[in-house]
Amino acid sequence: MFIDTHCHLTFPNFKEDLDDVITRAEAADVRKIIVPGMDLHTSREAVQLADQYVAVYAAVGVHPQESRSFNPDHMKEFEGLASHPKVVAVGEIGLDFYRDYAPHDLQKSVFRNFLNFAGHRRLPVIIHNRAAYDDILKIVREAEFREVSGVFHCFSEDERGAKEIMNMGYAVSFTGTVTFKNSKTAEISKSIPLDKQLLETDAPFMAPAPFRGNRNEPAYVKHIAEKQAELRSITPGEVGRITTEHAYHIFPRLRN
Repeated sequence: MFIDTHCHLTFPNFKEDLDDVITRAEAADVRKIIVPGMDLHTSREAVQLADQYVAVYAAVGVHPQESRSFNPDHMKEFEGLASHPKVVAVGEIGLDFYRDYAPHDLQKSVFRNFLNFAGHRRLPVIIHNRAAYDDILKIVREAEFREVSGVFHCFSEDERGAKEIMNMGYAVSFTGTVTFKNSKTAEISKSIPLDKQLLETDAPFMAPAPFRGNRNEPAYVKHIAEKQAELRSITPGEVGRITTEHAYHIFPRLRN
């Protein structure tokens, strides 16, 4: 059994064949899929998908690239969404300084808002980091957020950064980039205990090597598991068992 802990099924890429996508995931033994929100609208959609499909679970939040869309008045609706039994996390939240989608101070304000929200709701977080690692680390280490944990998804830092995160109780997850030839990501992943990692596709982005350049989808998490198994000389089934157990630890509501 595998869990895709990060997949954007609300994106238009899946509009025409979502039923088939879910069917292929189940055939590949991907039994659970977490769909994170990017803003209020997609958070609503993620919850709707969780109601529609047994395999789908949701996270709710505002992505840093969508920080300009955030309105504090929306928090009442986010509260309602977070009470849904299949909402397993707050996310996707974080900071993205790679491009100027939103002022850095605004991104930090929205990030803190949702970290506070996660702490209040006792939910884990799904953190997006792009060119903002030091700033994210400073914020999550602030006293009021020290009880919050979750996952740094699509991890792109070095081994030292991974150890810092794990020491704080966070997991890390890697996408299909681990399957690419001469992948630095694969070497970083290999250096990290598998029981501190999660599997994710980040579909529709970053499809693994057999499908590189095409739309990614949850069924392809199996190829990431196979690469993780190859790196450790174990079976894909063992990768599935270890990462699934850690996913249940990070996201307790997944057990529902």
